[in-house]
Amino acid sequence: MTRTLKILALALLTCGGAGVLGAAEPSFRAELVFPLHPQHNHAPGIAEAPNGDLIVSWYRGSGERKADDVAVFGARQRKGETTWSDAFLMVDTPGFPDGNTALWVDGKGRLWLFWPVVIANTWESCLTQYLVSDEYTADGCPKWSWRGSIFLKPERFTERMLAGMKERLSLGKLGVEEKEAAAYLEEHIMDKLSARLGWQTRCKPTVLPSGRILLPLYTDLYSVSLMAISDDGGETWFGSEPLAGFGNIQPAVLRRDDGTLVAYMRENGPLEKIRAAESKDDGMSWGAVGTIDLPNPGAGIDAVRLSNGHWAMIYNDTTNGRNSLAVSISTDEGRTWPHTRHLEKHEQGEYHYPAIIQSQDGLLHFVYSYFVEEGKSMKHAVANEEWVLAGD
Repeated sequence: MTRTLKILALALLTCGGAGVLGAAEPSFRAELVFPLHPQHNHAPGIAEAPNGDLIVSWYRGSGERKADDVAVFGARQRKGETTWSDAFLMVDTPGFPDGNTALWVDGKGRLWLFWPVVIANTWESCLTQYLVSDEYTADGCPKWSWRGSIFLKPERFTERMLAGMKERLSLGKLGVEEKEAAAYLEEHIMDKLSARLGWQTRCKPTVLPSGRILLPLYTDLYSVSLMAISDDGGETWFGSEPLAGFGNIQPAVLRRDDGTLVAYMRENGPLEKIRAAESKDDGMSWGAVGTIDLPNPGAGIDAVRLSNGHWAMIYNDTTNGRNSLAVSISTDEGRTWPHTRHLEKHEQGEYHYPAIIQSQDGLLHFVYSYFVEEGKSMKHAVANEEWVLAGD
């Protein structure tokens, strides 16, 4: 072997060895955000501040839409720490229930809190609100500098909803109660107030390369989804066409390299699988709402595109009950999900309504409602992708 070849071989061995030695070992830890609590604590959001701190939101009260004492709370975990601050009040609409929370930090480093106010103690009376803060790293509640409401007129609502109803009925899997519900919904599709009210949040926004913001929304009245869209940094919002698959709610939206948007949704019907639809025009219109080969028991999901291009999804991987919570990885932009690991898998309890982000250091952060016989909390878990890929 010549001296040049020896040097080249040594360089290759060194690079190869460094790659092996530098491979991350699977890592995982988890903790409750606050001690088990007697009241209803549910529907968290999570965001990372530019300084590396984490902030979590959820709603707390004596019930849900029918309990007027429900308010939004938060807690903070400082960078490098493993414990959370005491819970603090983030917002309360006196005399009205506050609902599902979603947190997001925009490109300017501002924290956004999205949540619905329930006007008449029914989900169909929700009106989504938002608060914005430039100062949120100090202890306690962020200093909110901007508050707004999201009023929407969904595009081509009647046309798309009637077409979706026809397609849904063609599946032939509707029981008597569902057929009666379909007739009821058909009567309400023409009603302007019903079409414009009741849209509420669950998952965080998705930002497109153009700067367009897509805030995924859904309505329990029609059991369909919608995107609130902003092209001016959140100053104004308008509605997309509805994702009129009926039984698809609480979307999480990811973008493929070719620009295709994929919305993954909770299934609220008899199909028992995660629903999915695609958009080729930056979220304004959506194709047919189908299913993917992952189960869903009628429970919330969330997803995130990782910095390496992989996709991660967190969901209840059952068709009945919320006692098993899993995270899956796709390496082909959602076409398959071959890698799965469980965060929770028990005979009892409910572990659900998850939110997921990737922090600046590349770690995956999960937060979800944690319901056991002794009480309720939010649970936070943090892992690297290697932990998921290693499987159970």
